[in-house]
Amino acid sequence: MSKVWFITGTSSGIGKELAKQVLAAGYNAALGARKTDDVKDIVAAYPDTAIAVTLDVTKEDQIVSSVKDIEQKFGRIYILVNNAGIGYFGSIEESEETEVRHMFEINFFGLAKLTNQVLPIMRRQKSGHILNVTSILSLVSYPAVGFYSATKFALDGYTESLSKEVAPLGIKVTAIAPSSFRTDWAGRSANEAPNTIEDYKGTADANKTSIRNNSGKQAGDPARASKAIIKVVESDKAPLRLLLGEAAFKGANGKLVAMKAEIDEWAETTIGADFPKEEKNK
Repeated sequence: MSKVWFITGTSSGIGKELAKQVLAAGYNAALGARKTDDVKDIVAAYPDTAIAVTLDVTKEDQIVSSVKDIEQKFGRIYILVNNAGIGYFGSIEESEETEVRHMFEINFFGLAKLTNQVLPIMRRQKSGHILNVTSILSLVSYPAVGFYSATKFALDGYTESLSKEVAPLGIKVTAIAPSSFRTDWAGRSANEAPNTIEDYKGTADANKTSIRNNSGKQAGDPARASKAIIKVVESDKAPLRLLLGEAAFKGANGKLVAMKAEIDEWAETTIGADFPKEEKNK
């Protein structure tokens, strides 16, 4: 019996490519999209194994109805890929609270609500795999993407905790952390602060401009990323975190080296914050 995938954010980018590859591999798949017309061509090509569900993860009624529709069609959900998300550019000071909160609703709170809707199914099955698409920016942050990174740092911590809670129930959890891929993330999928502050011209503004100008020329290949995600799902020993892209590999390792050096440099001060040894057990 083919395992059932539920992939969100399938209108474009990695989500759309993943949906195509999953279906081509013979799996059943539910394609979540705010506009199902965006994926009707894929569903038409796989009428027996694919279903499109209307899903805006900020709308609880759509979360509930999409899961019910999938259960009605396939009777189960084995793999949930939380891929839907948006970006936002601006220095911390320039960023608009309304836009930042909206991004958190999509990238974090909406994802968490959907996951909670699917978890009872996986618990009943005693099996499942949840894959949360984070970012290398969940591990390393840069100017102009501070609040976006905050959503992904939050998601990384959430993912690690969830993995420890559900592992005894037969459910796997993986954070997928891509670097720059040729998707719409740096283009139409990311808003930016409308007002700029001159003092951030050399930091936030410069990095935002660089990212925007590189859109469509990124090193990451969505097709290869999708193959990697399928490999993780089919693996007997799925990782807690999977980095995707050379830039992610280098960025994460650079961060680890720098963190280790700083932690060691301040080790005496860190440990000295405890009570003295003779007082610890009093």
